[in-house]
Amino acid sequence: MLRLVTLTSALALSAAAAVAEDIKVGVSPGEHAEIMEEVAKVAEPMGLNIEVVEFSDYVIPNTALADGDIQANSFQHRPYLENQIKDRGFELVEIGTTITTPMGIYSDKLESLDALPEGAKIGIPNDPTNGGRALLILQDLGLLTLAEGTGLVPTPLDITENPKNLEFLELDAAQLPRSLADTDASIINTNYALAAGLNPNTDTIGMEKADSPYVNIIVVRKGDEEQDWARKLVEAYHSAEVKAFIDEKYEGSVLTSW
Repeated sequence: MLRLVTLTSALALSAAAAVAEDIKVGVSPGEHAEIMEEVAKVAEPMGLNIEVVEFSDYVIPNTALADGDIQANSFQHRPYLENQIKDRGFELVEIGTTITTPMGIYSDKLESLDALPEGAKIGIPNDPTNGGRALLILQDLGLLTLAEGTGLVPTPLDITENPKNLEFLELDAAQLPRSLADTDASIINTNYALAAGLNPNTDTIGMEKADSPYVNIIVVRKGDEEQDWARKLVEAYHSAEVKAFIDEKYEGSVLTSW
């Protein structure tokens, strides 16, 4: 009987191994990559092998997904995906939420936003959704006013009031930490801030409000949302183990959505 149980267990393990699936998930550097590595650990016993693929910008991960080079990505918020679908015609869909990473305002020169000089140079991301997000933060902080009806994607052309005559330098999001030597302040996504050794809790002179609509999401190609691997990917991400990792490692600078 013992031998039968042992053989049965071995056969079960063999069958589980036979149906294990391999997927590639695209991420941006920093917390998205670090968290997905933890997700991969949780997913492996579930029969899902995740290869984490890092991309250095915000454009290629959706192109790679649409082209079939990867099976999912986890790096963007909902407004960015919606804008990409509108502009590029991608047939991509959201299958789950992940984290919120409030954008911060950083400066190598200033101790507070009150010290912003007349004509200060402000670095912001050059993609429409993150650039618009940065301007909305400045509006929330009372530094400028945007035209009504611009939604989540305003541009510097939509500024109607700019009391300090702020000048905006639109740069690739990944380059913004390096821009601090040349700007009075720069508004930086948390993943790039963390990768550059900046601490959102202690190094910012201004932060995005907690009720931001920019929750990040897991995205797949349309038609893959019902795949078993897609379900396992979300389940592993939303696990207690991953939540504990995020809470401990980022100490409030990265917030879970579940």
